Amino acid sequence: MRPILNFVLFCDYSIIMEHVEKPLLFIDMDNVLVDFKSGLAKVSKEIKCQYELDDKGKPHYDDIPGIFALMEPMPGAIEAVKTLSTKYDLYILSTAPWMNPSAWSDKVKWVQQYFDSAQEDGVFYKRLILCHHKDLLIRPGAYLIDDRSKHGADQFGDHWIQMDSPRFPDWESVVKYLM
Repeated sequence: MRPILNFVLFCDYSIIMEHVEKPLLFIDMDNVLVDFKSGLAKVSKEIKCQYELDDKGKPHYDDIPGIFALMEPMPGAIEAVKTLSTKYDLYILSTAPWMNPSAWSDKVKWVQQYFDSAQEDGVFYKRLILCHHKDLLIRPGAYLIDDRSKHGADQFGDHWIQMDSPRFPDWESVVKYLM
């Protein structure tokens, strides 16, 4: 039985599947490129209260409609992407909350805003992949920068660069390692 693929590609999938001249580098958005806390700080207390506890007793702030449009880039992220693009074939590989449809479109708009990716020469023009099974995109030599092991990130093994970890606490350490 074939698995059901549940992801949205805002890119040309054939490029990922074929041999590329540069090594592939996938970059997560939330708390890697995008500062989630910066968006949360812009939400009123009344709205936050509505999303404090889900059915598992955990906060689900990522379900707040429009929250992803409020977020700022992580410190050093924009500059790091520019540097890494000289050596790597870059794609954004992120998830979006299933119950928050605005998150999907807000992520596209965020990439367009901060990386000039509404233009064909933008670094992430048509290079955004929203997927809850990141391990489906594992390729020989491909790296993933992600802050969490969820959604198959840990399946990248030695090629998973865990952002906000002791080894990679910031973008400067990631760039130093990859360049």
